[in-house]
Amino acid sequence: MNLWKENLCMLDNYNRKINYLRISVTDRCNLRCSYCMPEEGINLIAHDEVLSFEQIVDFVKVAVAKGINKIRLTGGEPLVRKGIVDLVKLLSEISGIDEIAMTTNGILLDKFASQLAEAGLKRVNISLDTMNAEKYKRITRLGNIEDVFKGIKAAQKAGLRPVKINCVRMPDADLDDLEALRQFCKINNLQLRFIKQMDLASGEFSVVEGGKGGNCSECNRIRLRANGKVKPCLFNQSEFDIKELGIQEAIDKSIHQKPKAGTKNKNGSFYGIGG
Repeated sequence: MNLWKENLCMLDNYNRKINYLRISVTDRCNLRCSYCMPEEGINLIAHDEVLSFEQIVDFVKVAVAKGINKIRLTGGEPLVRKGIVDLVKLLSEISGIDEIAMTTNGILLDKFASQLAEAGLKRVNISLDTMNAEKYKRITRLGNIEDVFKGIKAAQKAGLRPVKINCVRMPDADLDDLEALRQFCKINNLQLRFIKQMDLASGEFSVVEGGKGGNCSECNRIRLRANGKVKPCLFNQSEFDIKELGIQEAIDKSIHQKPKAGTKNKNGSFYGIGG
């Protein structure tokens, strides 16, 4: 790799180096978590509007050429996207990507962990908000906590490291339950991150405990939605459609118009953007 490539980077108007791309591969999910999605489900993006793998790969190639070197696949739930292992393989073959990670609810991870690791996935963040099986069922409405435990073990066995646990901390969180989760993570060599419940419409967010998310002064990311719209900020309504503008211009506008800090997003939703 030459020096020009090594020094390549995208700087926004606040001198933040943008090198991290989050890709929502679908807005579909196999759970209905109470803090993310209504019980009856959502109005889904039409199949013909969802980016194909070819379109995603084309976008990533341009983004990498401009300085992106870190990719995270999100959803909805990324593991419900048919052929997700193939997408990971295609992305891993793009020169310049240092890391491909995934955020998942873990329900299907037991089935896919080994294949994902072989395809080039490096690590996973798994959502787990409680150690209580009944409470987990209540929060997710559809989930079985034992499937998550199987997914965690499968990820570790496949060599996906570190395995991080994302816990959404509710305002009325049971402290004993949170401590049980801490102990579970400590015993099983898992990195625990607490994420306070957020609200896009009101602009309520905070820095992730155990991570860097929510720290606007250090934000290094842009987001590609499943419908092809690039978002410079989760808590901002701006987005730029690659189908209308083209990949290059959508990325450039996203970087140029990335706000100094998040405010509100009354048109967005976590399940449609990828959190």
